[in-house]
Amino acid sequence: MSNIANLKSTERGQIADAFSREGVATAVAALLFTIVIISFRPFQPAGVETAGNGDIVNQLGFGSLGAASIIALMTLTDRRVLSALFSPSFLLLIGFLLFSVAHAADFDAAVRAASFTLIGILVMATVLAIPRDADAFSAVIAFAGFVVVGMSYIGLVLYPNEAMHTAASSEPQHAGLWRGVFAHKNIAGPVMACFSFAGLYLFRRGWKIRGLILLAAAMIFMMNTGSKTTAGLVPLAILMVAVPGIVGMRMATPTLFLLAMAGVAVGTVGVVFIDPVKTLAEQMLPDPTYTGRTTLWEFAGEMIAKRPWFGYGYDSFWGSALVANTDQPFDRAWDVRPVVHGHNGYLDIALIMGILALCVAVYVFFIAPLRDYMRIPMRKESIYLGDFFMMTLLFTALNSFLESFFFRRADPVWLLLVFGLIGLRLTARFSLPSGRNTA
Repeated sequence: MSNIANLKSTERGQIADAFSREGVATAVAALLFTIVIISFRPFQPAGVETAGNGDIVNQLGFGSLGAASIIALMTLTDRRVLSALFSPSFLLLIGFLLFSVAHAADFDAAVRAASFTLIGILVMATVLAIPRDADAFSAVIAFAGFVVVGMSYIGLVLYPNEAMHTAASSEPQHAGLWRGVFAHKNIAGPVMACFSFAGLYLFRRGWKIRGLILLAAAMIFMMNTGSKTTAGLVPLAILMVAVPGIVGMRMATPTLFLLAMAGVAVGTVGVVFIDPVKTLAEQMLPDPTYTGRTTLWEFAGEMIAKRPWFGYGYDSFWGSALVANTDQPFDRAWDVRPVVHGHNGYLDIALIMGILALCVAVYVFFIAPLRDYMRIPMRKESIYLGDFFMMTLLFTALNSFLESFFFRRADPVWLLLVFGLIGLRLTARFSLPSGRNTA
């Protein structure tokens, strides 16, 4: 009898916890994180691109996410945390975004697209702000990770033509590569990479079985997306963040971060804009074009020079009438007219917002988070959490030298970069309690 009574008492306690303020906050954060990553159009190649193009499902869905985030922030968030979510430099960058919307070629379309970007940022801020302890946060990312990764694997069985690239798609060269619930393998790969970091975080703080399963499942899926860049950057991000801490040189990570950024910048856009690097690349590499990307970067550089200060406006360059009507040299290796983005996030910021905005973005994406990382308290929970956010930021920031997702509506890779930025800011300022469950 006493055992039964104790069991019932425990069950009542668990139910009470689930409907407590803390339990509701955890559930809301988990649902928001999961939905914003999957989107309201899973298993559709158009996916995130429809978010700003008048799609009623996305408009209602993301509008509801925005409203839910505002309510959660107002009712479930500590006021000190709420006031610390966004730095002045981040808000200045948002100001550049709004200014670029104001002089966009299609103002109405730009407003719709930018609204999804802002809602995505708000959702990520909410996901980070409302969990009350490390166990709650772990439950949030574990739930989201298993749902996103699990649905992607299920899609391979139930919806193979949607969950994999096929020969009948617009990119038949990618046939057989996995994309899961996402629109493209170049989105699926980075998202799976970030969830592998989440699995490692769960393992490090004691959720060993769940952490290992999520880490292994995400890594296997990532490898089958065929993204060589992602596959190379994931171990690099883990080594550059985790190893210095293991050997007692944790403060070396910011230096490694900056060296990696500088090296990748020189090795990518430097091939186009720095003559000695270009010459060296031509001598050492058989095809230093990054699958046509250098043609896009060269064209982007020419167009930035024509409007250097404030750019061409949000969502107003790639795929626009301006590019379509631009004279194309007969010897250009790639036709830039049908391209949807420049495959370099930093050049694309300069194109849509100008060089001043790019300078602010470099500070917001690189310098500010590194300062936050160095200020993280030397507590186990804070260190594990800070390392997770740093891995996410390092990976996405490096990946953006070959892909373009900054401010790109509700693109999950962009949202995960924001997740890392805000996460580092909060971890540097607030110590997250461990919670009650550490196994």
